[in-house]
Amino acid sequence: MNYKMTMVLIAGVAVSAGACTDSKRARNAATFGDRPADIACWSYGTEIYSGRSTGKVEYGDGGRVAFVDEATGRYTTVDGDCRVVYINGDAEEEAQSSAPPPPPPPPAEVPGKPVPDA
Repeated sequence: MNYKMTMVLIAGVAVSAGACTDSKRARNAATFGDRPADIACWSYGTEIYSGRSTGKVEYGDGGRVAFVDEATGRYTTVDGDCRVVYINGDAEEEAQSSAPPPPPPPPAEVPGKPVPDA
């Protein structure tokens, strides 16, 4: 009897985990569909990716975005602070990951010229 209950419990957990994934995918599909998007990502203030997706962008936990790159036609994932702007004809919608893009780096020091105060 104990073995059967364990199997039923494991099956229930597996089904519920799949349902969460399906509901998240359905929500993203209903919200954004298969529209292309302009994507720019930064890491520690340095731009690490800038390009366009061919369709929907999927968001993972921890700031990861996944999409098919328009320039290469390859499935691409990027970890970082990303700005995603969906393209819809004349109107554009912006969806942003949990963290805003980092501030620009401070101005470089030029020999012989003082650095302005911030």
